[in-house]
Amino acid sequence: MDQNAHDPEMSPDDEPVADHEPARNAVDGELVRAIEAILLVATEPVEPTLLAQLLEQPTTVVDELCRRLAGAYEEAGHGFQLVRVAGGYRYQTHPDLAPYVERFILDGQRARLSGAALETLAIVAYKQPISRAQIASIRGVDPDGVLRTLQARGYIDQIGRDPGPGQAVLWGTTTQFLEKLGLDSVNDLPPLAEFVPGADVVQALETGLRVTPIAPIAPAPEASTNGTDA
Repeated sequence: MDQNAHDPEMSPDDEPVADHEPARNAVDGELVRAIEAILLVATEPVEPTLLAQLLEQPTTVVDELCRRLAGAYEEAGHGFQLVRVAGGYRYQTHPDLAPYVERFILDGQRARLSGAALETLAIVAYKQPISRAQIASIRGVDPDGVLRTLQARGYIDQIGRDPGPGQAVLWGTTTQFLEKLGLDSVNDLPPLAEFVPGADVVQALETGLRVTPIAPIAPAPEASTNGTDA
């Protein structure tokens, strides 16, 4: 009897279903390779919607592939990561290797932000949108020069105007600021409460910095100059 002959009593619905798993894995592998290629040549984070258009796949599929790819990199212990930053995906170095990367990038460079610039940038980041006058009231000094420096670096920019009297220019952080800090949005900034010292620390500082007045030394009594009769 021919073994290849179909059983006349077997309906088409009863025939074995072909295993499509290898084909699906091949498609996923091709998509993963395409994502890697695109992100390697991208100079800015690539939004998942753009990746979905390029790959002709739903955004949910792109997000899932990127999640799996990022997990594979982490599990393999690579020196880079696939992360979501500023609303898109990009490659970046692993945080554990920051000392080596900083040594490479900062070698011979001295152009760092001053303390005043960092303070102003923090105010803008946490209080945005914020006007120049509001920044000045917080810092106690004119911030014009520092604002120009931060804008030239691409960390802040004018994002609107106050609807109130005078329509003051409002400042906010940029996408480049998020990229530099590795954040997806300003909502990912660490809470300010993490940087505020506890009550016991404040009390210890107040005690240590308190100036104790020195009690004046009473003058010594003068010796009497009047003679005594014998």
